[in-house]
Amino acid sequence: MYTPRAFALDDLPELHQLIQHTRLAQLVTVGEQGLQASHLPLLLKPDEGPHGTLYGHLAKANRQWQDLQSGSQALVIFASAEAYVSPSFYPAKAEHGKVVPTWNYLAVHAYGQADVFTDAERLLALVSALTDRHESARAQPWKVSDAPDDYIQGMLKAIVGFALPIERLLGKRKLSQNRSAADIAGVRDGLAASPDVRDQTLARFIPQGAPHAPD
Repeated sequence: MYTPRAFALDDLPELHQLIQHTRLAQLVTVGEQGLQASHLPLLLKPDEGPHGTLYGHLAKANRQWQDLQSGSQALVIFASAEAYVSPSFYPAKAEHGKVVPTWNYLAVHAYGQADVFTDAERLLALVSALTDRHESARAQPWKVSDAPDDYIQGMLKAIVGFALPIERLLGKRKLSQNRSAADIAGVRDGLAASPDVRDQTLARFIPQGAPHAPD
């Protein structure tokens, strides 16, 4: 991922926060089948290893797990908030007109080699933890134990779990830091006023009084 110095994010707690904020990740591997990618919800255990460990599962019919089993280096992409930035947001447009569109976004790339597992007890713990995470905000959370045990045991036989200790993390926080303070404020206000909730979400990541940073 191309990361100019102004946009680099290397604070581990912030990287972990963005990983947690991203509900669906992209797992990318390369093996005998060429490039493979799957979209997966993942669970981060931040205290396992120097950079944390990611847990997830694939359908047994999805042969990508074989890439993991063979020791393929994996890339996991966490694409967080993003928004189109119109040149009209910049006060500089009225001053000299030397402005062009861009895109602001936050992203984290995690690299490592995964261990796969099919142990039913371990898989049950994983899917239960993932379910609890995404059901916790509901008034009446659904739990894995709500389904018949024989049904769940059958479903567990159809998946392969993996644990991916993170060897390297690369983060990018592109929030117009290479613009003037006035332009940064214009971007924040313009996105906050957008009817698109995705723009509003990105605007909340731009701090008030954000300083100008060189490229």
